[in-house]
Amino acid sequence: QLQASGGGLVQAGGSLRLSCATSGFRLVDYGIGWFRQAPGKEREGVSYIRGSGGSQYYANSVKGRFTISRDNAKNTVYLQMNSLKPEDTAVYYCARGRPVVSAWSTSSLYDYWGQGTQVTVSS
Repeated sequence: QLQASGGGLVQAGGSLRLSCATSGFRLVDYGIGWFRQAPGKEREGVSYIRGSGGSQYYANSVKGRFTISRDNAKNTVYLQMNSLKPEDTAVYYCARGRPVVSAWSTSSLYDYWGQGTQVTVSS
């Protein structure tokens, strides 16, 4: 199971930290991706952390502002979001998968999803 939390309302330029609490598997065995979906738009990959080795990957739109990390002991993956912009407004989801690195942002390659947490950035 995966459970995303930490969303909320923040002003542009502010920060939020999302958490994805996992259970039933080891983070070193699976990658975790963060995705987001804004109203009327397709779901897009935001960031991904590999199970083995923990390499991190980011969408160009968030590179330099967002940081993905994990705590294996707590079975939790985090997404630290800084310098938030109104266009970051969306429902954010975490998901489990083992995609090839070149396809980390392909949502169909993930098998379990959290319920989503709303992030709203006001201008």
